[in-house]
Amino acid sequence: MKNLSKKQRKMLLRILISAILLCIIKLLPLGEKSGPAMQWLLYLLPYGVIGWDVIFRAIRNIANGQIFDENFLMALATVGAFATTEYAEAVFVMLFYQTGELFQDYAVGKSRQSIAALMDIRPDTANLERDDGSLEEVDPEDIEVGAVIVVKPGERIPLDGVVLEGSSALDTAALTGESVPRDVGPGDAVISGCVNQSGLLRVSVTRICEESTVSKILDLVENASEKKAASENFITRFARYYTPCVVLAALTLFLLPTLALALFPASILPAFLAGTNWTAWLHRALIFLVISCPCALVISVPLSFFGGIGGASKCGILVKGSNYLEALAKTETVVFDKTGTLTQGSFTVTALHPSEGFTEESLLEYAALAERWSNHPISLSLRAAYGKTPDPSRVTDVEEIAGHGVCAQVDGKRICAGNERLMKRQAADWKSCNLPGTIVHVTVDGVYAGHILISDLPKEDAKAVVESLKAAGVRKTVMLTGDTEAAAKAAAAALGLDEYHAELLPAGKVEQVEKLLAEKRPGTALAFVGDGINDAPVLSRADIGIAMGALGSDAAIEAADIVLMDDKPSKIAVAMQISRKTLRIVKQNIGFALGVKGIVLVLGAFGAATMWAAVFADVGVAFLAILNAMRCLRVDEFRS
Repeated sequence: MKNLSKKQRKMLLRILISAILLCIIKLLPLGEKSGPAMQWLLYLLPYGVIGWDVIFRAIRNIANGQIFDENFLMALATVGAFATTEYAEAVFVMLFYQTGELFQDYAVGKSRQSIAALMDIRPDTANLERDDGSLEEVDPEDIEVGAVIVVKPGERIPLDGVVLEGSSALDTAALTGESVPRDVGPGDAVISGCVNQSGLLRVSVTRICEESTVSKILDLVENASEKKAASENFITRFARYYTPCVVLAALTLFLLPTLALALFPASILPAFLAGTNWTAWLHRALIFLVISCPCALVISVPLSFFGGIGGASKCGILVKGSNYLEALAKTETVVFDKTGTLTQGSFTVTALHPSEGFTEESLLEYAALAERWSNHPISLSLRAAYGKTPDPSRVTDVEEIAGHGVCAQVDGKRICAGNERLMKRQAADWKSCNLPGTIVHVTVDGVYAGHILISDLPKEDAKAVVESLKAAGVRKTVMLTGDTEAAAKAAAAALGLDEYHAELLPAGKVEQVEKLLAEKRPGTALAFVGDGINDAPVLSRADIGIAMGALGSDAAIEAADIVLMDDKPSKIAVAMQISRKTLRIVKQNIGFALGVKGIVLVLGAFGAATMWAAVFADVGVAFLAILNAMRCLRVDEFRS
């Protein structure tokens, strides 16, 4: 009882009262021995307790022009049962229907819990540090960028920011699904929604509340139900036409035999009409109506997708709509970005090859200074290998050339550092390098100074995810990268990818995805996996855009259809397993519900099905379908 809402507890109480009253009427002699009028009044009492709201909704919907729904079917069937003196059956049908509604409401609430838990990741208050050092508890929405907040141990971080003082371990499970805490210290970026586990942190706010990571995630989750899968849209359209059709069929089932009995002598009537009367055919028509109620389909299919989205969120996988969850189950081509997706994105200088007249130290110094203002991982690795803090006054006129590299004035010399395209653009007499890795070529005043080899190691689970995707039925795995041919070839071979395309600019990646989209089989989907920042155009163009390593990335949340809130490629396989399990359950529910209803409808039309069989075909099938749909929430088998 404590897990039920107030509304659910009231419904449970009504069910119990109605059931008790029905048992009393059935068991006591008064109910069976009294006249028709008294029986009508006695059975009307439990019927009114359990069914008044269904009757009210049916009348209200009819007044609003919305006639054909489950309320209308239940009201028509039970009122008709009263008209044919089947009082007990009328109460039983309404009782079981309302029990099914209660169970449905509880199941939906249960499936919402994993998503609703996300709503608790946004704190209601923040500790704002005033100029005098005192703390004031304020609403996070009232805090501006640049303000300093204090996050105590055990509190959630209310806003995105950078740690000024303190060190601690952050619990990111609510966002990533991972139980391993993340250590942070001064200078590290932290995002809203994480739990500060140990130390006291002073944080400088970098985003207002409306633009924080947790706000964007909550918006994503809240809007997920608006993007329906094709199966959901089919069921919605199906129910729209199905319900009036079965009402007309039930009316025909009642009228035609009744008119035949009234107009023609018994001697010429078909055998199946012999011994029947109009009340028998009315009863069959009412049974037909109860059986035909589309509750199992209308409830279980959206519930399955909702459960799948909720289950995925437990694993740190945010799905923007059930249409993307359904498309992911049909994916046969997966295209990966390389850097930061399949590889660690933390580059290391592994070799220096200076030209004549230059030393390894001067080559590295020129490259590090030229890359002084860039935050690209390659630039960071060059500065890390240099080991000194570059003097910014030595660097002027920095020009970053997208897809090529960077040029700058260093100590009055024109330094260019980048790939082979930049060398061609500079018309330099450069030398190629066939070693696997990223090659940074350097020129000084147009003279080739040498090249630097930088390696980016694959992530630990990158090879395993490629193998698991192939085992799951993915026909083709492709890698697109702006890296060199040698580096791309080595990475593709190490990971077991089917195909790779190297030295691509962002536009080139889009062109390759266009070609792959044209090649894929009808009815299948292509997914692109990237970091969500540099790959936004490709994420948008693919059938499904998956952004990984996207903790705190605005571009990922905006451009992708599915967001993996950590840096593990293995979550791609998990997302696909969850989507296929969800779609499998949806198909099971559709097939089971239509199959049982079809069989019992035929039996009901020929008088071989009782009202109890009708109740099972409606409420019983709905019960089983809902139970099956709730399996979508069970994702422990996919969690590491």
